[in-house]
Amino acid sequence: MHMERMSGLDAAFLALETPTTHMCVSVLIVLELPEGADGAQAPGAHFDRIRQVVSDRLHLVPGLRRRALHVPFGLGHPVWVEDPGFDLDFHLRRASLPSPGGPNELAAFVADVVSRPLEPNRPLWEIHVVEGLGPGHLAVLAKLHHAMIDGISGLEIMATFLDPGPMTSAVPSPNRLAHMLRVPSGPELLAWAVPALVRQPQRALGAFHTTLGAVRGLVEHNRRLRKEDIDPPPAPFRAPRTSLNGAISSHRRFAFLQVPLEEVRAVKRTFGGTVNDVVLATVAGALRRLLAERGEQLGDSLVAMVPISLRVESPMAMSRGNGGVPALGNKVTSMLVSLGTSIADPVERLGTIVRGTRLAKEQARLFSEGFVEGWAQLMLPALSTRAARLAGNLRLFDYLPPLFNVTVSNVTGPTIPLWCAGAKLVAVYPAGPIAEGVGLNVTVISYMGTLYIGLVGCRELVPEVEHLALLLSDSVSELVKAARRNEEYTA
Repeated sequence: MHMERMSGLDAAFLALETPTTHMCVSVLIVLELPEGADGAQAPGAHFDRIRQVVSDRLHLVPGLRRRALHVPFGLGHPVWVEDPGFDLDFHLRRASLPSPGGPNELAAFVADVVSRPLEPNRPLWEIHVVEGLGPGHLAVLAKLHHAMIDGISGLEIMATFLDPGPMTSAVPSPNRLAHMLRVPSGPELLAWAVPALVRQPQRALGAFHTTLGAVRGLVEHNRRLRKEDIDPPPAPFRAPRTSLNGAISSHRRFAFLQVPLEEVRAVKRTFGGTVNDVVLATVAGALRRLLAERGEQLGDSLVAMVPISLRVESPMAMSRGNGGVPALGNKVTSMLVSLGTSIADPVERLGTIVRGTRLAKEQARLFSEGFVEGWAQLMLPALSTRAARLAGNLRLFDYLPPLFNVTVSNVTGPTIPLWCAGAKLVAVYPAGPIAEGVGLNVTVISYMGTLYIGLVGCRELVPEVEHLALLLSDSVSELVKAARRNEEYTA
């Protein structure tokens, strides 16, 4: 019987799960079927092909057979154990869109899936193969719990089931020893947790010393900025109250769009910054417009939470570098960035964001991976789970200021064309989680020269995510036109 203790950060994501907060990371991929394949084969033939690929390669991602077990009384972090009753057909499901099977029906399907929690007593993932999308196309929606993956490790898992060409690659056969699996008992889990509990005082002392150093560095950093008449990055709970923020429901809305990466790069070349800065400026412009339409005038700028990956490997190379086993789990930190939504001019707003992200990255470096993981290790699930549920049940974020206003995540994806079971991947739209107090998540993945953007909103707080997607497109166009005008002026 093998047990693996969750890291503090992975356990924290599991502890944040409540009836309204579903801490799942999803990705929707659209496949173009081989020419002549659509309608020429028996119903379900494409599903069967995908099932075969997943079945043949499942052993390459051992974590997909693991389920999470909670230590009794929440006295220790949960553990991963192999599920003795693993059933692929429970996790891999076939679905079909209602007619006409267009973008609206596809978005509604995704919204319905991400509105439901995963089954806690089984491995925390599911894949839906979606038919009825229209001639020659198929969609696949994968949903995994954030306790298992971050954005980069999620891409690595996805890559395991994809090929660099239309021919399905052969993979090594599983080398699994036949042995009886069982779920450990409560007393066994308690015994497993005792050594970690014994080390808690030592860990607490180490985390305290690390925190003192980080806080001293932060105070000194911000003091230098103020001496230079520069505003430091925003602090948690200093974001303005907006209609985007409050206690969330369990229901979601989903919308998606795509933007040519070259257009974003043209803006970056003209005005400086990074692709991520331009993405943030695009979101800022769209939210400024949305809140104006809602009749909200903000004196302070909105604040975005931006995850920062602590992985150094590229998403497509990691599995090749560690013996073919994807590195699951979370290796992330985050930064808070002012979106400059109080600034009317989009170019000036972008400049503010460029300066703000630079300062936020400098600040984030003061808080090392060890700092975040150290405090996460000290969190007892018994306390953190109850705190998360209490916040939801009492709707505390209807009264408290939000930690931040919106989550904006940008993940660099593959730059080469990929196939799944002989079908070409033509689009990949992410769907990130939302949390109490923050009703909107905007996540971006790049693939083959295009930025694919997925928006997940609380159905009550942000019901008009489809309209927001249009505003995002308009916001991109606004910056692109400004870049072209600047080029014509300087030519």
